[in-house]
Amino acid sequence: MRLHDATIYCLRIPFVESFAHSTKSRRASDAVVVRLTTDEGVSGYGEGIARPYVTGESVDSVVGRVRDVIWPAIRAADMTDDDGLDSLAVAGKLLPSSDPDAEERASGIIYHGAARCAVELALLDLLTRIRGESIATCMPPRTQKLRYSGVIGMGSPGSAAAQAAKMGAAGLAEFKVKVGDDAGIDRLAAVRDAVGNDASIRVDANGVWGLEQAVNEIAAMSAFEINMCEEPLGRHGVTDLAELAGRVQVPLLLDESLVTESDARALVAMDSPRLCFNLRVSKCGGLGPCLALAAMARAHDLGFVIGCQVGETSLLSAAGRHLAAALDDHLHLEGSFGTFLLSEDIAAPEVRFGAGGLAPLLDGPGLGVSIVEERLESLATFQETLS
Repeated sequence: MRLHDATIYCLRIPFVESFAHSTKSRRASDAVVVRLTTDEGVSGYGEGIARPYVTGESVDSVVGRVRDVIWPAIRAADMTDDDGLDSLAVAGKLLPSSDPDAEERASGIIYHGAARCAVELALLDLLTRIRGESIATCMPPRTQKLRYSGVIGMGSPGSAAAQAAKMGAAGLAEFKVKVGDDAGIDRLAAVRDAVGNDASIRVDANGVWGLEQAVNEIAAMSAFEINMCEEPLGRHGVTDLAELAGRVQVPLLLDESLVTESDARALVAMDSPRLCFNLRVSKCGGLGPCLALAAMARAHDLGFVIGCQVGETSLLSAAGRHLAAALDDHLHLEGSFGTFLLSEDIAAPEVRFGAGGLAPLLDGPGLGVSIVEERLESLATFQETLS
């Protein structure tokens, strides 16, 4: 059984309400979905979301990478010639390097993570469906139930408090609050007041602070019992991370500054127990790279969080859920927002957390989601089939 074609879909799905942080405000999802189909008509689906300020990728660069590099590398592959390897190993063997060349690096590309992720997930979905398996077969779950966090964007303190109170009433007990603007402290204070002292709160600055400002801001926010600060300095401030970690009392979660394996090695070399990894499936290039980064974190006694991309559909949410189930020692879990944020999803039923942020494991074939082709095509602003 061989691959017959690949179809790329660029989606635009309006949000129920806009979501903002210190580097971007979004009103719609801009996910890229890849469908791989064999000569016997079996299909697998994957998703990646480009973030220029994280990996340097754009929607156009993801499309170009899939069309010009990844598809030519896998198009002749026999999907049943697996050498006894599990599906993750087969996908890893088939996919080309995601590192940019010199010209791409000069243009700002850090890593082709979203492009690799979209195709890796499609390959995994396809390979496991051919085998009649769930992805959980090659990523055995170590827990039976997962608990997700709520995320509060950069609204006014009043709207943040109202949103947090609504989430708290639905049973959520963990929250991430976007900060990094002038209203950050007031927003955090309003959320803490709304959810009470027992709730877990962490903050995310999206890399907008310098060293001294980060020290001062984290000290001030510690009065509201935050348990983590995400990306205080950004990639440009990585050289100051070790000093910052020595001057604050809360763990520092690295997101934009943790994209590649070389990033992780540099962070590990800082030898600070306060540094943690944020593993986002699309950013890191798929499930295989996320597992490798988690293994590195564990080997050096560093914590990690399973993050998500704002605006992901059920495809990426499903991948994140499988990852979180396999890595049950994660500190926090984000994602599976579904139509809490999207006006429409491409899967039925959608992958979304329930009351209390709790969600069951997925055990259906492949990623465990069924894509509604009519929705996929209707939400696509661009579609191209490669053969």
